[in-house]
Amino acid sequence: MLNPTEIKSIIASGEGYNAEFKVSIPSKIKEITEEVCAFANASGGVVLIGVDDANTIKGITIDNAKRSAIQNSINEISPVLKCDFNIVEVDGKDIAVIEVPSGQNKPYVLSGAIYVRQGPNSQKLTTVEEMRDFFQQADKIYFDDAICKKANIDEDIAKENIKTFRFEAGLVNATSDEQLFTNLKLVTDDGQLKNGAVLFFGSNPEKFFEKAVIRCVAFEGTDKRYIVDDKVMTGTLYQQYQKSMIWLKSKLDVRYDIEGEGGKPRKELWEIPETAFKEIIINSLAHRDYYDKGARITIEVFDDRVEISNPGGLVSAVPKSEFGKRSASRNPLIFGLFERMRLVEQIGSGITRIRDVMNDEGLTPPEFNIDGMFTVTLRRPFDFEKWVEKWVEKLTDNRVKILREVHNNHKVTKKELEQAVGISASAIDNNIDVLKDLGLLSREGSDKGGYWKINPILP
Repeated sequence: MLNPTEIKSIIASGEGYNAEFKVSIPSKIKEITEEVCAFANASGGVVLIGVDDANTIKGITIDNAKRSAIQNSINEISPVLKCDFNIVEVDGKDIAVIEVPSGQNKPYVLSGAIYVRQGPNSQKLTTVEEMRDFFQQADKIYFDDAICKKANIDEDIAKENIKTFRFEAGLVNATSDEQLFTNLKLVTDDGQLKNGAVLFFGSNPEKFFEKAVIRCVAFEGTDKRYIVDDKVMTGTLYQQYQKSMIWLKSKLDVRYDIEGEGGKPRKELWEIPETAFKEIIINSLAHRDYYDKGARITIEVFDDRVEISNPGGLVSAVPKSEFGKRSASRNPLIFGLFERMRLVEQIGSGITRIRDVMNDEGLTPPEFNIDGMFTVTLRRPFDFEKWVEKWVEKLTDNRVKILREVHNNHKVTKKELEQAVGISASAIDNNIDVLKDLGLLSREGSDKGGYWKINPILP
């Protein structure tokens, strides 16, 4: 049973992968039971009733009838799940505390549905693909939630890494490191470290997970014949992210906005928005398949593009038609830690954000390969005028005009091209076919929702 000090520590840490707050008993008590079921199907957790979203203790009054109704609702979970349900006084106010273990007989079902915890939210599995993926994960256990048997909390966890996490997550309070690890479910009930804890806080994580690193490679040209730089980023997952961003900055063009005058820091303007790289790298670290011990996350820089790949394609719980609209994490414990550091937002929103920032900068939309290795390709901007000059003698004026219009607006329609170039629809089609045959122009996606892509090859 959690004591008042432990409960205050959980409240101070805020809601997350292992904690859910309710300011009052919802009109539909089943909403509480859904959270309980989701925790049981994940790493366990605690539901606190009488605490609001701002982590303020409001207190709650629960009579015997309401308590019985909540307990009866929990009893509807199948197979039987034993949870501690207590009323605890904290700072003079009563809080209902439901402690949920990580179930040993997954999956747990409520009213014929499976609920799972994804980051700070609970999700109902509704499709066959989602359920199939859950059963696969339940059979082998989420990698980040499994025990790292060879790791020792006193020898293999760095205090400095915990300090960094506390600062970034805004958890600068008196809670001990041991209690923090307990609150965040980073250790088992008998004190053994989980893989996610070692990857996030370990002094030398690669000692236990050799391939859980990021390889950064820069090539000369547009293919892989000539390597000009090759580095492996090690350390905690957060350190790998930081090192990779620094490396990328050294390989790309970065300008500075002069609005930094007057003592303000200068604003860095990356040729490809820094935000896009942040989203891709963090999501790669959070969602990669760590069970694949033969592959690493790779960041590859070419003259015309940057490709970032991570082991594991699209999680089977997400149909291809729903890609970019919703998501499911292979490593919900790790995702929850990144979420606490405010490095990821609502799960499933990263793809949209990457597309938006590329569009805002007038760059070619990102390209996603979701089969096998999950790969994102970001096209680098290039000097169109210098490039097209090299083709002027080999292209007609109309074809140069088409390329220029596409360069200015990669979603330009054929109707708009007719008006801009001043030729008929059939002539537009013929010229586009020639540009495609030369490899200079290609179409990505459908006629209605797709876009044009210029391929800056040289004559």
